[in-house]
Amino acid sequence: MALAVRIAVLTYKRPTDIEAALPRLAAQAESVRAEPGPDGAVLADIVVVDNDPAGSARGFVETFAQASSVSVRYENETTPGISAARNRALATADGVDLLVFIDDDERPSDRWLAQLLQTWQEHRSAAVVGPVISEYEVEPSPWVQAGRFFNRRRLPTGTVLDVAATNNLLLDLAQIRSLGLRFDPAFGLSGGGDTMFTRTLHRLGGVMVWCDEAVVIDVVPASRLTRSWVLRRAFRSGSSWSVTSLKLADSLRERALVRARLTLRGGARILGGGVQLVAGVLSRSLTYRVRGQRAVARGAGMLSGAWGYVYSEYKRPAAS
Repeated sequence: MALAVRIAVLTYKRPTDIEAALPRLAAQAESVRAEPGPDGAVLADIVVVDNDPAGSARGFVETFAQASSVSVRYENETTPGISAARNRALATADGVDLLVFIDDDERPSDRWLAQLLQTWQEHRSAAVVGPVISEYEVEPSPWVQAGRFFNRRRLPTGTVLDVAATNNLLLDLAQIRSLGLRFDPAFGLSGGGDTMFTRTLHRLGGVMVWCDEAVVIDVVPASRLTRSWVLRRAFRSGSSWSVTSLKLADSLRERALVRARLTLRGGARILGGGVQLVAGVLSRSLTYRVRGQRAVARGAGMLSGAWGYVYSEYKRPAAS
């Protein structure tokens, strides 16, 4: 029996990105059909989940699907929030063995999908995670470069993980279904739902394995290359870690202990970042100044998340 693979790309009012991404993803799906693996033939298709209630991506996607040799399915998820869109992708996957998430503003490397599949076939893990490398719409300022805000981890292939994002993630759906996993709607507008999902997967015994060859390129727009945006993202990252840590606690006692640890860790980050910031000012080191501010922002996020504040990064304007 053929191995059924579905690429899931989520989009929300980014026509230029989905128009650039879809042909590349179709080429990936086409290429693996020509490279049968140990499980025999590979049948790959694509689902585009549009989280715009107005369905603004429908026209392009359906027109593209008519001309494509790869099956492309359009889904309009009208419930706001990235968790709803991710769960819609899961809901479309009856009869699918592997679901692969990628963002609409990312561009896969030449053998991205084949590398993910190869690593899964070698390890039979619940998930395979690949690296994301950033490229920029405009040259980042020296301040943004000094903070290394867009530098992401690289690990040896086969490394086992305890947390991951969904921007380059393969899921073995038989294992995901057996664990009853879905993306928590509570994180739909705040972000952090992928953190919650993968931390829960790890906690339930699911194995996540790194594939360093399966690279995707993240195209960073100029609007994200500002001091305010990168510091807000650092704050949200800290907040999400605290909120998911508290939600994973099994009892009131454990929750209290987790909150205390998060408070101490967040406070330590703020203190350490403050010291680094002062050292940067005194030594005139831009690197120390920026990384100190980054540490303070993440620590503040951890501290606020530990005490119940949730920052809604994806909050949408109220309808008029």
